[in-house]
Amino acid sequence: EAPDGEGALAAARSGEVDAVLLDLGLPDRPGLDVLQQLKLERPSLPVVILTMHGEEVFAVRALRLGASGYLTKGGAPEELLAALEKVTRGGRFVSEAVAERLADLVAHGTDRPPHELLSDREFQVFGLMAQGRSLTEIARALFVSVKTVSTHRARILQKLGLRNNAELVQYALRHGLVP
Repeated sequence: EAPDGEGALAAARSGEVDAVLLDLGLPDRPGLDVLQQLKLERPSLPVVILTMHGEEVFAVRALRLGASGYLTKGGAPEELLAALEKVTRGGRFVSEAVAERLADLVAHGTDRPPHELLSDREFQVFGLMAQGRSLTEIARALFVSVKTVSTHRARILQKLGLRNNAELVQYALRHGLVP
């Protein structure tokens, strides 16, 4: 058990971990960022995302970054146990809702909403901006310069066809991207 992303990384580095249950809403850094770091350092370590964020927004992105499974906290405890058993044996686990979402992406890959076209880093910046964080706060959280965050902001606004931060927040709320 770890209180934040850095603690989770430290625990995983200890080598005494068979699998990681990772929340996306961490106090010190974005959960997807922690997932990406975990997969860089320990690529074979199974990571199951267990979060309050719905499957429609984050599941596909988490699986692309290397998560072995994705569950929401409202699911049955038996589902969590089944997920852990499967991923520790080398498999992957997704809920029925995630499986449907993946099937939709395969069938209609080009009909994705604009926010799904953002890079992983752009999506992280987008999420933090939608939460009302300043460029300086985002830069600190992601360990990058304010200029880099500003560049990401410009690309996000362009890709989403938005003019300013207020429209960005409205977009995030309309698409259920803000917890």
